[in-house]
Amino acid sequence: MAELKLPVGEEEIRRLKVGDFVELTGRMITGRDAAHKWLMEDVRQDVMPFMKDTLIYHCGPVVAKRDDGSWDFVAAGPTTSIREEPYQADVIGRYGLRGVIGKGGMGAKTLAGLKEHGAVYLHAIGGAAQVLARAIPKVERVFMLDEFGVPEALWVIHVERFPVVVSMDSHGGSLHDEVEAGSMAKLKELLGL
Repeated sequence: MAELKLPVGEEEIRRLKVGDFVELTGRMITGRDAAHKWLMEDVRQDVMPFMKDTLIYHCGPVVAKRDDGSWDFVAAGPTTSIREEPYQADVIGRYGLRGVIGKGGMGAKTLAGLKEHGAVYLHAIGGAAQVLARAIPKVERVFMLDEFGVPEALWVIHVERFPVVVSMDSHGGSLHDEVEAGSMAKLKELLGL
């Protein structure tokens, strides 16, 4: 399993290929539907330093607030990524992201954006929200908490040995497309077509 330190440069990201297992350590940010729309309304200078050369995680966390005002992630499972397809390539380009983490894969527009900008799509394990939360020892900051609520806010987090697999790479490779093509071929075989 490869280790990837965040922030990370384009050259290191372009070395990753579909099927590579990776453990992430460093800063990344969460963001879902409301966050992506907000990020595209205008260039968010306040958020940009936290996003450059890192990853956005499609996650609606469950959090607990400590007595000292800091936050703990209790559950941090991936959400379905395809909902961000209208925005994702543009968010990657505008904010200098090096990748996306989620589940289920994304479409052709995002795949083209990954290739153009030197980024990857990383699949996180669905159904393991509490396990993944253990790999998030620190919340650095949160944006838009009052406006969007906990699941939709942008959480700037520090991760340690966060496990993912590359399922779309910066060379146009897509594990999701491969699985779909293989499934269609098998279906045609079974149907005698």
